[in-house]
Amino acid sequence: MVFALQSENSTINRMEDLLSMDVTPYTDKIIAEYIWIGGSGIDLRSKSKTISKPVKHPSELPKWNYDGSSTGQAPGEDSEVILYPQAIFKDPFRGGNNILVICDTYTPQGEPIPTNKRYKAAEIFSNKKVVDEIPWYGIEQEYTLLQTNVKWPLGWPVGGYPGPQGPYYCAAGADKSFGRDISDAHYKACLYAGINISGTNGEVMPGQWEFQVGPSVGIEAGDHMWCARYILERITEQAGVVLSLDPKPIEGDWNGAGCHTNYSTKSMREDGGFEVIKKAILNLSLRHKEHISAYGEGNERRLTGKHETASINTFSWGVANRGCSIRVGRETEKQGKGYLEDRRPASNMDPYIVTALLAETTLLWEPTLEAEALAAQKLAMNV
Repeated sequence: MVFALQSENSTINRMEDLLSMDVTPYTDKIIAEYIWIGGSGIDLRSKSKTISKPVKHPSELPKWNYDGSSTGQAPGEDSEVILYPQAIFKDPFRGGNNILVICDTYTPQGEPIPTNKRYKAAEIFSNKKVVDEIPWYGIEQEYTLLQTNVKWPLGWPVGGYPGPQGPYYCAAGADKSFGRDISDAHYKACLYAGINISGTNGEVMPGQWEFQVGPSVGIEAGDHMWCARYILERITEQAGVVLSLDPKPIEGDWNGAGCHTNYSTKSMREDGGFEVIKKAILNLSLRHKEHISAYGEGNERRLTGKHETASINTFSWGVANRGCSIRVGRETEKQGKGYLEDRRPASNMDPYIVTALLAETTLLWEPTLEAEALAAQKLAMNV
């Protein structure tokens, strides 16, 4: 028995040696992990490619392809989908000069496929009006860790419930904090990769965590968030834990999981910016339904008006009010400039869609004067 254990351990050690091997002294070749979004719009796929030498920019990488019929993105009789490399990050799993490559997806004729939401976002972010306003985003990604076989939150008794919410948010202790090693490993891996991660914390529901990406400008916000999600998927895979981005993983008196998106433009950040923020909120109120329909599947289970959310059917805004659709911070009110927080996006939202829609609604879309006046009256704003 002792021999068997020793043999098993030595096999694991040999495997670890190979996995952590630095091949840089022996070859100029690197491994590029091509990452893309699958047919559900939230599932991440990837495969590896050998590149002849280290690269610094995605334009140096070749396009590649995959079988779209196996990801729900193409029919079997015409299944080829083309990957266009768009952003590069250092690979925290393989180390060395190896890279993670965020790609978007096209037909062989060069048309973006329907699940390619990056393409439209890039168009919006390249519009001169948007470019001139230098839109900043800070995205707060909440997620839930689940036990592998039972799909029940980490740290919860199987088939049972922990004590009510209250002691878990930003807490420490074996009876209050479940999954810190995963959160910390993810934090360091993102910093290594070059992702603009700005913080992490334990969330209100036990077994739930949050990380923040930003401030990021334009399309970069989506690229960084998708790569951060991919890294989290890989870390939970290694830990034998299931990652859930469901907006309401546990029904009842438990907080859901959102992806609050902080947003500002150059005009909002300058003197007099609070008036610009209020005008942006007006526009957002007039397109509430369009935003809600694009802010994540199952969000109606989360946006109930309880657990620090606004009702999905009613647009609202307020200063320092976490029960509103749009929250403005006390500091922004005091300084007369700053940013707004859109609290409506669900944890499973597509950051390309949400960031681009915020820019489009506040910078490119123009409501009629009549609609604007009615909205201002309804929201009690003087703009």
